[in-house]
Amino acid sequence: MKKTLLAIVSMALLPLSMMGQAKKPTLMVIPADTWCTANGYMIEMEEQGKTTRVADYETAIQKDMDLYNVITKIGELMSDQGFPLKDLSQTVKSIKQSAAEDEMTTSRTGGSTLAETPLDRLLNRAKADILIELAWKVNTVGPKHSITYTLRGLDAYTNKQIAAAQGTGAPSFSAELPVLLEEAVVEKMDGFVSQLQAHFDDLMENGREVDIDVRIFDNGSGLSFEEEYNGEELTDIIDNWMAENTVNHRYNLSDATDMVMRFEQVRIPLYRQNGRPMDTRQFVVELRKYLSATPYSITSKVVTKGLGRANLILGEK
Repeated sequence: MKKTLLAIVSMALLPLSMMGQAKKPTLMVIPADTWCTANGYMIEMEEQGKTTRVADYETAIQKDMDLYNVITKIGELMSDQGFPLKDLSQTVKSIKQSAAEDEMTTSRTGGSTLAETPLDRLLNRAKADILIELAWKVNTVGPKHSITYTLRGLDAYTNKQIAAAQGTGAPSFSAELPVLLEEAVVEKMDGFVSQLQAHFDDLMENGREVDIDVRIFDNGSGLSFEEEYNGEELTDIIDNWMAENTVNHRYNLSDATDMVMRFEQVRIPLYRQNGRPMDTRQFVVELRKYLSATPYSITSKVVTKGLGRANLILGEK
C-alpha cells in the first residue's frame, strides 16, 4: 500500500518536475547599434565595393565600464530567471585569440579571405539562440536620476524581433547605473521573459528558421539541376530531401533555375539525433553527405553566410 501511494504521488509530481526542467534558450546581451552609434563604437567595413558601418563590440566592451556593468546586470536578471547565458566579454576574447588563424584561412579554389561582420563572428562563436539588444540613457533632474531603456529580444538566426520591453524608471537619488537599470526593468521582466520563452517553445515544436541556397559552381563540368539520376531531376531530388528532413516539412522553395535553388523559411530541428545542437551549417552538411553518396557522387562544399544562412556549392570542393 505504501509503495502504491508513493508511485501515485511520484506520477502526480512528474508534470511539475518536467515543467521546472523545461529547456530554456541560450541568451547573449549586446549593445544596440543606436547605443554604439551614440557612443562612438562603430567601424566601417568594405563588402562587395560598398562601405557599411557596423558595431565595434570589442572596443565597446573593453573601454566602456557602464556598458560592462549594464550587461552584467541584465545577465544577472536573466540568470535569476533560469536562462543560460553567453558572456559578450568572454566571447570577444575568444574571437580575438583565433583572429590570426581566421585571417590565414582562404578558400581552396578561389583564394578569397573570410569576411564576417563583428556580429557574425559573435553569433558563430557563441551559438546563442536569442540576442538581447540593449540601449539606455540616464536622465538627471536636480539630485535625482532615472534611466530610459529599450530591450529587444532578437532571434539570432533570423534577426527578427521576438520580444520587447521599454520604459523609464522612477526618479531615484541613486547614481549607480546598474541600480537604476534594475529598478526600471524589473517590473516588466516577467512579460519580457514570457515572450522569449514563447518564441523558444515555438522553435522546439516547429524548428528553427534558416535560409539555404544550393548553387552550382560554373567550372565547365556541365552539371545542372536538370541533371537526371534514375529518371529524377536533381531539383526534385534536393526538394524531396528538404521535405523529408525539415520539421513538419516546412520550407519554401522560393526560386529554382538550372543553376540556383533558393530555400527560405526552412525549419530545421534544434537538435541532432545524438542530442547535440543543430545549426544551419550542420544541416547543410547532411545534405552535402547525401549528395556525395551513390548514385549522385556530387562534389560540393558548404559556405556559411552568418548563423542563419548557408550555401551549398555543387561541383566545387
